[in-house]
Amino acid sequence: GPRSDLNGMTDGYTVFETVAGFAAIGWNAKGIHSFRLPADTAREVERSLLRRLPSAEAAVPPASVQAVIGDARRYFAGERVDFARVPVALGAQEPFFERVYGFVRQLGWGETATYGTIAKALEVGPEFARDVGQAMASNPVPLIIPCHRVTAANGKIGGFSAPGGALSKARMLGLEGVEVRDGVVIRDMPQLGLGF
Repeated sequence: GPRSDLNGMTDGYTVFETVAGFAAIGWNAKGIHSFRLPADTAREVERSLLRRLPSAEAAVPPASVQAVIGDARRYFAGERVDFARVPVALGAQEPFFERVYGFVRQLGWGETATYGTIAKALEVGPEFARDVGQAMASNPVPLIIPCHRVTAANGKIGGFSAPGGALSKARMLGLEGVEVRDGVVIRDMPQLGLGF
C-alpha cells in the first residue's frame, strides 16, 4: 500500500483528479520533480510518469505536495493560482536550461513570451531560441514551470510536447484569459510584464 514515510531518497508519486481529467505529481525530499497534465484516465498519466521515473512509488503526499495538488485542482477549475514558489527538484540540468526554467517561472498568470524574447532576456543570441524551445519540450513539471506561456515567434503555440500537446496549452492559456485562435495567441505583442 502507499507509504507515507518518505525517507530522503524515495521518489513518491500520486494520481489525482481535476475537472480537466487525471493529473499525476511526483516528488522527493527536495521538491516536486514531475508533473503530468490532465489526461482522460488515471492509468494514462500514471504510465506517462513512470516511463520517466520507473523507480517512483505510489505514496501518500506530504502536506507540502498536498498543497500543490489543491492549487492544481483550483487552477484547472479556472482559479488564478501562482506556482512560482513551489519547490522543484529537477535533478541535474544543462546550465542553460536551468536559466530558462528560472526565467519562465517569473511569467505570471496570462503573461506570454516567445522563445526569442526569452533568449534575448537571458542575453544570448537569437540562435538560442531553439534551445529555449528544447528546454520547454523537456520541462518535467509543466504548469509549475509554466511552459504553456511560451510560444514561437509568431504567437504559434505548436511545438508543445507535454502530453496533451497544443490542445492543453490552448486550454490552459484560455483559462488565463489569453485568446488563442487556430493555434495562435491573439495579441498585439508578446506581453512580458517584467520591465522589458
